[in-house]
Amino acid sequence: MIIDIITIFPGMFKPVLEESIIKRAQDKGLVKINIHNLRDYSDNSNKKIDAPSYGGGGMVFQIEPVWKAVEFILSKEETSDNKGTKQARKILFTPKGKELTQNKVKEFLNYQRLVLIAPRYEGIDQRVHNHLADEEISIGDYILSGGELPAMVFSDSLIRLIPGVVSDRKSIEQESFQSSTLDFPHYTRPENFRGFKVPEVLLSGNHKKIEEWRKQEADKMTRKKRPDLLGN
Repeated sequence: MIIDIITIFPGMFKPVLEESIIKRAQDKGLVKINIHNLRDYSDNSNKKIDAPSYGGGGMVFQIEPVWKAVEFILSKEETSDNKGTKQARKILFTPKGKELTQNKVKEFLNYQRLVLIAPRYEGIDQRVHNHLADEEISIGDYILSGGELPAMVFSDSLIRLIPGVVSDRKSIEQESFQSSTLDFPHYTRPENFRGFKVPEVLLSGNHKKIEEWRKQEADKMTRKKRPDLLGN
């Protein structure tokens, strides 16, 4: 899979892309991530990529540099090893978009290439919404300074699902939101910390009972913290 990210702050992505699971996925060749500075696609002598909103308001990303960046990206000959996948999907991060969920993330595994557009300021020219982006995504009902953090959240949630990225595939399948319940509680050493003990069933070695306990606890936790999930 290839992920291209269009941003005016490429330096924000370095700490995220060069650590942990995302770095390992790149080292294994399972994903390639390209960061594109939107200012490189500006015809303005000062590399400006924004202008005042018509009718009054704040600064808005102009359509021209964004369109040129996407055209350049999609004209490149790069391909991934994922055979049988769809070609490309252009994603715009905006509070107006569909909420990102685990099921939504899984849909993007079917694409060979994803182009992520991260706006700033008051947003982006509406013509990008209407005529360029294939999909609009929001990571929640709150406002951030720009689309960079949503692009990072999206990338992390997606990359860890690519086969081969996480060695223990079963651990992913048991996580929260993979089913209609949250994940079950986890415990590790020490068995007793200041009187707070690990449930005895987890120390029993009886895998059938442990599995039953985990299902019960996952259901109990979901009913207490996220009962809305059970309706799905």
